[in-house]
Amino acid sequence: MDQLIFEKEIKINTRDALIIVDMQYDFTPGGSLPVEEGDLIIEDINQTANLFKKNKATVVLTQDWHSQNHLSFASNHPGKSPGDEFTSEDGAIGPVLWPDHCVQNTKGAEFHNDLKIDLADKVIQKGMNPNVDSYSGFRDNDKNSETGLRDYLNSKRIRRIFVCGLALDYCCYYTAMDGFEFDYRVYFLVDLTRGVNLPEGSIKNALENMNKTGIKFVNSKSFK
Repeated sequence: MDQLIFEKEIKINTRDALIIVDMQYDFTPGGSLPVEEGDLIIEDINQTANLFKKNKATVVLTQDWHSQNHLSFASNHPGKSPGDEFTSEDGAIGPVLWPDHCVQNTKGAEFHNDLKIDLADKVIQKGMNPNVDSYSGFRDNDKNSETGLRDYLNSKRIRRIFVCGLALDYCCYYTAMDGFEFDYRVYFLVDLTRGVNLPEGSIKNALENMNKTGIKFVNSKSFK
């Protein structure tokens, strides 16, 4: 795609929310589903969260929270391996299968210790239905069940959301796209995300789709 155009001189206000997606041990180096350099964005995410709090904005953390028998895990499909292409008929699982990750009450599901979770106003857990994956912080992949994020943001009268975290081409991307569909003005913090690029090209496709949709791109230097 063409070079990204970044918004500048953004002033944060009380109707803004920073959505920090899935900054958990299993998605950072050393975890079961590591995103390369996923730990290197934490310090800048913390600084950005501090800036939001300073301006009386809202900070939300999403947390992948799977059962051991989750059907997105390759281990629950005999003969399948992590990374194998697989899509259920209803689209609730796929497009690939994953290693076991973010299993409830395990170390891998915990937020990374370097993340300043005390800055968060709310934690939204997702992916608890073993038959449906939940990339988006807003709702399950089958689009039938919401996580409570939209209700929470509406209760705070939020109009703009800023998305960062892991991973760019999955949970961050789907959170941004759902946010746009739900009529928020969506800004994607490109330098505060990292992607898995599985299948190959998924990062490029995610950025192109967001650009076509009307999602704005920002980085950690875009704020006043």
